[in-house]
Amino acid sequence: MTAGRAPAADAARQGAGSPADGVPEAELRRVAGEVPDPELPMVTLAELGVLRDVRVLGPGRVEVELTPTYTGCPAIEVMAADVTRRLRERGVTEVAVRTVLSPPWTTEAISAEGRRKLAEAGIAPPRPMAAGGPVPVTLSVRCPHCGSLDTTLLSRFSSTACKALRRCESCREPFDHFKEL
Repeated sequence: MTAGRAPAADAARQGAGSPADGVPEAELRRVAGEVPDPELPMVTLAELGVLRDVRVLGPGRVEVELTPTYTGCPAIEVMAADVTRRLRERGVTEVAVRTVLSPPWTTEAISAEGRRKLAEAGIAPPRPMAAGGPVPVTLSVRCPHCGSLDTTLLSRFSSTACKALRRCESCREPFDHFKEL
């Protein structure tokens, strides 16, 4: 113990960046990252790219940073509650979840595995952005069912604000398209 400092202050100082109650920070990040997105349950928060950071602040204390897919996304509260519950199940007694808006989330944050899972679920994943930034033209969206590029926009908004409703003109199946942001 450092002279003049309370044992609790020393424990908190030494615990910063160390395991929370014996659970390594990387494991806590994995646990938080495995939480499914409430609106797209086929992908995890890590695969969607909304889990920004997990930091151990001291024994039993963890801070998590989440970035919503868009400002005002109603699912962020459910994400925070689910992450908190999962971390508490791992023995973390105090979980602080912060919403981080800068830098904003973009569809580039979705992992290759997340894109694969979206396509498997019948949701056309967002197209990769061009190196120079967004392209100001409407490009064809590939049908996740048959692969055709002959698709039509039915509605700019689908079951969530971040998806559009489209129909394939080849197989005639409707599908969601996760919009590029």
